[in-house]
Amino acid sequence: MPSFDVVCEADMVEVKNAVEQSNKEITTRFDFKGSSAKVEQKEKELTLFADSDFQLNQVKDVLVNKMTKRKVDVRFLDEEKVEKIGGDKVKQLIKVRNGIETEDAKKITKAIKESKMKVQASIQGETVRVTGAKRDDLQAAMALLRKDIQDLPLAFNNFRD
Repeated sequence: MPSFDVVCEADMVEVKNAVEQSNKEITTRFDFKGSSAKVEQKEKELTLFADSDFQLNQVKDVLVNKMTKRKVDVRFLDEEKVEKIGGDKVKQLIKVRNGIETEDAKKITKAIKESKMKVQASIQGETVRVTGAKRDDLQAAMALLRKDIQDLPLAFNNFRD
C-alpha cells in the first residue's frame, strides 16, 4: 500500500549556520558597534539579545535574512514576547517549531477527508501518515495539502510504493 508522511521539521544544521552568520554580521556592522547584540542557540531555542527594542528588531531582521538565504522557512519560528533584562537591555526567545501539533494534525486529516479522495490519513505522533491505493491519489493529496494548509511549512517524506 503506497504511503507518505507529512512532517514539519526544520533543518537544524542550516538554522545553526544562519545563527552563526547572523552573529558574524552583527559583530561587523557599524550600527551594532559597542552593543551587546547577539543571537544564541540552545537546541531548538534561539535567544536574541540587544540594547533596545529597535536594535532587537534589527537583529531579528538579520536572522530572518540569513535563514531565508539558507532556505530555512521562517514559518518554523515561533516568537515569544520581548523581555527586559536590566537597564535598557532586552531579549526575545524564539522557538524553532519541530513536529506537527495535534490541532494542526487534525486540520490536515480533516482537509484530506473532506476532499473525498481515496486516501486515508492517520496521526502518528508528530507526523501524519497518508496511505492510498494509487500513487496518483497520494500525489493529489500532496498538492491539496500544499494549497490548503499554508500557515505550516509542511514537508513530505518517507514516500513508499
